[in-house]
Amino acid sequence: MSSEATPEKKRNPNDPCLFCKDPRGVSIQHELAFSARDTYPTSPGHTLVIPRRHVASFFDLTPEEVSACMGLIKAEKKLIDEEFSPDGYNIGVNVGPAAGQSIFHVHIHIIPRYTGDVEKPQGGVRHVIPKKAHYTR
Repeated sequence: MSSEATPEKKRNPNDPCLFCKDPRGVSIQHELAFSARDTYPTSPGHTLVIPRRHVASFFDLTPEEVSACMGLIKAEKKLIDEEFSPDGYNIGVNVGPAAGQSIFHVHIHIIPRYTGDVEKPQGGVRHVIPKKAHYTR
């Protein structure tokens, strides 16, 4: 028997779907969607809005699901404002592996932003492609 440690098998968040099987820390419930704090937050208050129906792409949501998600984004903003008092927000969705999606169940990120959390915040979500983030007007 070897004395070397056996490498721990990484859990695949898509088998079974993390958001379908085990939604953790649910904040607000809705018939079509729910919200929960992100397990690996980018900033204090980072929250996800997740439709209940298992679908990979935001573009495949029904108008009713989009409306439910947008309502939860607004409701969560109020809660995050009360608890964390951020100075701004980024709202984003990763669609497909090329965009960084790693859990193939739609989830919308609400990322509170704080003055000084990055050196040059100009460009906001454009920072997903760093060379395009800073631009001159």
